[in-house]
Amino acid sequence: MKKRNYFVSKTVAVALAAVLSVGVITGCGGKENAEDSNKVTITNVSYDPTRELYEAYNELFAKHYKEETGKDIEIVQSHGGSGSQARSVIEGNDADVVTLALAHDITSIEDAGMIDAGWIDEFEGNSSPYTSTIVFLVRKGNEKGINDWDDLIKEGVEIITPDPKSSGGACWNFLAAWDYAKNKYNGDEEQMKDFVAKLYNNVIVMDSGARGATTTFVENGQGDVLIAWENEALLALEQYPDEYEIVTPSISILAEPSVAIVDENAEKNNTVDVAKEYLEYLYTDDAQRIIGENYYRPSNETILNEFADTFDLSVNLCTIDDFGGWDKAYEDFFADGAIFDEIYAK
Repeated sequence: MKKRNYFVSKTVAVALAAVLSVGVITGCGGKENAEDSNKVTITNVSYDPTRELYEAYNELFAKHYKEETGKDIEIVQSHGGSGSQARSVIEGNDADVVTLALAHDITSIEDAGMIDAGWIDEFEGNSSPYTSTIVFLVRKGNEKGINDWDDLIKEGVEIITPDPKSSGGACWNFLAAWDYAKNKYNGDEEQMKDFVAKLYNNVIVMDSGARGATTTFVENGQGDVLIAWENEALLALEQYPDEYEIVTPSISILAEPSVAIVDENAEKNNTVDVAKEYLEYLYTDDAQRIIGENYYRPSNETILNEFADTFDLSVNLCTIDDFGGWDKAYEDFFADGAIFDEIYAK
């Protein structure tokens, strides 16, 4: 069977980030959302590694929407680093919904006055219809003996990870490493900073998004280890089963990608109801199985357990609550002059 080329070149990835849709791909044309129209168009601004997930989900939802309403729906997709995608919405990207890598990126759109307060409680599970975690992807044979976070600070280990300033996945990567250091050094912050500084000293390429980092490691052959979303690592394993291995560290993090209606745009576009249905339908059994098939962890525990052979469900996961929630975590670690800037300067 022909391989699906998930990890396209960066040039092609940029082109794909512009627009991917169910039905006809559109450019800058207006949305056909008049009440008497037979077609509805909405835009979903998402983050890098969800391309395959939403390609499959959009087909499912389009079929459901046609059966329910008799109308066709076109879903325009935009993909990139989660932080960059949030900024694009604030700067005018006409998103009806956002499906981003972390809650803070959606909060930044809320702070710009475009999303109503309380969005995180609008849908189940902190508006996270699926979760993930952070793992290591290494080359077959694992010549550098990478088994846990400690091994990433060894001399001569070359790491690929994206930039927390633009990538939501990179923020999860950093926090998982920080929590490991916290446990290793019993909360001694100076030793924790030193540990994470040594880790980032071994980073040889820091792409703007998670998919770009995967391309650097898988397609371009750089680095000994990729700190990756679990779904990205599993995709690589599916496409190249004889070339890579997944290493699950002793401590990782429960990553909760978040979804929300961009109220200001949806009201303007007359898409509030369809935007809400689009996000709610992610929680249905059919959608949850598509989520699992695309290597995200379904929020439905029963369906998650159907994928027990795919995911390591025994891994020790910290959560964003261990960092005081995303607003505090972002201020402490990723704001200008915060801990990431401090340790990276070293």
